Amino acid sequence: MKYIFRAIVALFIIGIISGLLAFAYYSNEVKLDADKLINYNPDTTTRIYDRNGELIANLFNKKHRLYAPFAEIPPRLIEALVAIEDTTFFEHEGVNYEAIFRAIVKDIRHMKLKEGASTLTQQLIKNTLLTSEKKLKRKINEAILALKLESKLTKEEILERYLNEIYFGHRYYGVKTAAQGYFRKELRELNLKEMAMLVGMPKAPSTYDPTRHLDLALGRANTVLFRMKSLGWITDEEYQKYEQHRPTIYDDTLTKNRTPYVIDQIIRELENEYPDIKTGGYSIHTTIDFELQELAKKSLYDGYVAILERGEKSKEPIDYGDLNGAMVVLENKTGEVLSLVGGIDYKKSAYNRAIQSLRQPGSSFKPFIYQVALDAGYSTQSKLTDISRTFSYEDKDEEKEWKPKNYSKNFAGILTLRQALVHSRNLATINLVNELGLSAVHREIKKMGFEKIPADLSMSLGTFGISPLDFSEFYTIFSNYGKKLNPILVKKVITKEGDEKNYTAKEEVVTPPSQAYLTVSILRDVVRKGTGRRARVEGIELAGKTGTTNEYKDAWFCGFSPEIQSIVWYGKDDNRPMYKETGGKAAGSVFASFFKEYLKIHPETKRVFDIPADVRVLKSKNATEYFTPISKPPKNSTGASSNSNDELLF
Repeated sequence: MKYIFRAIVALFIIGIISGLLAFAYYSNEVKLDADKLINYNPDTTTRIYDRNGELIANLFNKKHRLYAPFAEIPPRLIEALVAIEDTTFFEHEGVNYEAIFRAIVKDIRHMKLKEGASTLTQQLIKNTLLTSEKKLKRKINEAILALKLESKLTKEEILERYLNEIYFGHRYYGVKTAAQGYFRKELRELNLKEMAMLVGMPKAPSTYDPTRHLDLALGRANTVLFRMKSLGWITDEEYQKYEQHRPTIYDDTLTKNRTPYVIDQIIRELENEYPDIKTGGYSIHTTIDFELQELAKKSLYDGYVAILERGEKSKEPIDYGDLNGAMVVLENKTGEVLSLVGGIDYKKSAYNRAIQSLRQPGSSFKPFIYQVALDAGYSTQSKLTDISRTFSYEDKDEEKEWKPKNYSKNFAGILTLRQALVHSRNLATINLVNELGLSAVHREIKKMGFEKIPADLSMSLGTFGISPLDFSEFYTIFSNYGKKLNPILVKKVITKEGDEKNYTAKEEVVTPPSQAYLTVSILRDVVRKGTGRRARVEGIELAGKTGTTNEYKDAWFCGFSPEIQSIVWYGKDDNRPMYKETGGKAAGSVFASFFKEYLKIHPETKRVFDIPADVRVLKSKNATEYFTPISKPPKNSTGASSNSNDELLF
């Protein structure tokens, strides 16, 4: 009699609840909004890829969610979900009255709200629109919303929303996120045991997180498999095959940020154009080559260690606690950045020295001065004077003197323009600027795009601040034969709707290819026999320039092959001196190390610089020289000269 009475009470309660639900739904007495699920547009993770399609980072705010449309979800996974959570899902209209009856009987038996009896539709609503508190009012609202949702959406649409919204532990939201996070697999690649593990997790995500409680997760998965077998949805053979199967589980970081300096800069560049960059589900394809990024990172670190070791061997009390470096590698003809390393260790310092640090380039700036001279009609054989001079100037109404010196502290006297740059002669460069006219050189340098250049002769020695990335832009004038390209990190952005925007470097012609080649030929000699000898690599032509500032505060090497360009910088963040670390020794050797490994990765790379068609090649017994219609040969070679001081000296 007791059980009959309970059953009658349960039926009575169901009748009342059904009546209340119907009344509330049709009279709109309970005003609830299901629009968030009907017009479903959740925050989704933005994914960032390298130029070869390799994932290098996930961007998200609080929820890491990768969206999977219904067509991407395997039918077997849906069967597993329905089997364990809501067997009659495709039959009810959002509320399972039979399950409610069973739940009420149990609740009456225990004299409290114990059994949930929620359908998948109700679970979705509870997780998205309502709280999880066990109160009658919440259950009624949940049921009303379930009826509304089922009247607006198809069963497939509800399943799609459920499997993308639900939490799977480990801060993974959505089944696609969990599949890639736990198993490193796409949904289509999952086996039956892995699917069973996934659909079993939402009941207790922390408990069934396989990275923390693998045995519990496997046990829950076997419960799912047994339920499927009991329903006849899988065979005994399938059950036996997968019951003992133990999938490989991965405990990856959520962001998978493998290039943090790059990712920080991409966010800075795109966040104004895409304010929802972390929640909009974009696919960002970068110019970065992850393999070269890792190579540049290692090369820079090895150079850093070498500086520390040399410092330890010196007899000077050198503090290298603030030592750091940066490296930028890009493609000559496109301006696409292949690698960007903003420091030795991102975990210790997120400050991006490749972009944010403004350092004096020293003698690595000299090629731009020499390009001005060549474009003004000088040739590589024009004679310059490498002698000491004292310059007077006023500083705050005080008369002062400046007496610059060469690094070697000697004078070469008369030498060619080529020799002056190959051996980085300070005095010859200063005298060249003085000869061309300071204001004229300053004007031409600013026309190239340089900013905040001092309007005095110290300009000749690179006494201004510039970042390695910005300096890379200017060096494309040489590596790209006269066309300056602004470096780019992003190739294209694809929205989750499939719209695509492509990015290319802006191009500006600074000088004709033949004129730029003259400087290239000199910078090639810098590596062959000048201050950049440490940057030489067997089997490929390389060109570049060293840069060392006063007291060894900065060490640069800026160079390029026929296809790619690399700029390396070392210095201390507090701008204190290093111990006799020159651009050639500290940075040039890293440049060489990088290119040696680069050739192993890309043996097909172009090895020899092209010579533009209007460059005239003259050969003597011991050397080869190059001239153009602007920078003409000396008159003892052709009978004509653009500079009265020209004489063939090679």
